Amino acid sequence: MATKQIIMVAGATGLIGTELMKLVLEERAIDHIYALTRSTLPFSHPKLQTIVDSQLRILEWDDAHPVPDKGFICLGTTRKVAGSKHALEAVDYHLVCEVANTMKLIGIKNLCVVSSVGANPRSPSHYLRCKGKMEVALEKMHFDSVTFVRPGPLVGMRDTPRTDEAIVQSLLKIARPIMLGRLARLIPIPAELVAKSMLYYSFTTHPRPVQIFDSIDMKELIKKYQN
Repeated sequence: MATKQIIMVAGATGLIGTELMKLVLEERAIDHIYALTRSTLPFSHPKLQTIVDSQLRILEWDDAHPVPDKGFICLGTTRKVAGSKHALEAVDYHLVCEVANTMKLIGIKNLCVVSSVGANPRSPSHYLRCKGKMEVALEKMHFDSVTFVRPGPLVGMRDTPRTDEAIVQSLLKIARPIMLGRLARLIPIPAELVAKSMLYYSFTTHPRPVQIFDSIDMKELIKKYQN
């Protein structure tokens, strides 16, 4: 990370977004951070600039502003939190696509996005179908590179705990000894690790314009950087 970087983060207050912000604020190779948020962040930092809009739009952009090199999108919800299938799709598909398009318009060339294990536009699961449709739509935007991280169930402290997540994590903890091979992708993964992976992947030169990494890939990457 020899060259100073300028980045933009959307979803900075979510579980993964919060962990990512902690990392990028301390990363010396990152010189300036735009945080695209719905409300003002509860903290400030010399290299942090917030762009506040209830719909995560950028209504004005001064061409004198330094253009971000990389964009990170950490947006997502569940049907229970959103209240309906339609409301979930509005966030996990439409909003993510709109934010990605906005990033593309201001000049961001490299994107890293939180998706989900099992994402597939033809999945019988509405949630996974929305994630899959989102991935397909972002691929068609033709960024220089787009990286999708597909974590399994997340481990971490949310401002508003999700009971369903806690139940799933408890069940998977019991089943963990038999979760081998591809099933290992479903083992709960710390949000901090996902955020670290996003940061590491974003500074790695990829052989293909579209990259997809699951929890197994992320854990292997972390081990590589720690060795």
